[in-house]
Amino acid sequence: MDRQVQVGFVDSEHGPLDVWGFLQEPLPGHRWLLTRQHKVWRPPTDVYETDSHVIVKVEIAGMRAKDFSISLNAQVLLISGVRDDPSEKLAYQQMEIPYGQFETEAYIPLAVDEDAIKATYQDGFLSVLLPKAMPRRVPVVQAADGRA
Repeated sequence: MDRQVQVGFVDSEHGPLDVWGFLQEPLPGHRWLLTRQHKVWRPPTDVYETDSHVIVKVEIAGMRAKDFSISLNAQVLLISGVRDDPSEKLAYQQMEIPYGQFETEAYIPLAVDEDAIKATYQDGFLSVLLPKAMPRRVPVVQAADGRA
């Protein structure tokens, strides 16, 4: 038993709609406007810990050190920037390398010495070294009237 299934859009007032015709011809007095949406992409990011540091390592080739923006706020390290496509192309045959605005964030679960944070960019990797804060001993002093 052969069955034919027809798939389409139906308007309750006018019956079947010609979707293909609708896509080819805009409404009278209108024209198609193609826009390019810029998506923020996320580069591969590792967060790991050594005895003395929390290290955030981002794989992002084709950048310069000045192209990065790095901030730490409420234990969240935010790394962002823009990677521009360096060459003109007539048409892509295959496109897998992301360009444009990127952003990655990492939660830092430990207290760090914010004044000693360092970042280096080498061989396509951005490394942010966040030194762990050393425990600080708080001295207790005796009050003058003998009460603590």
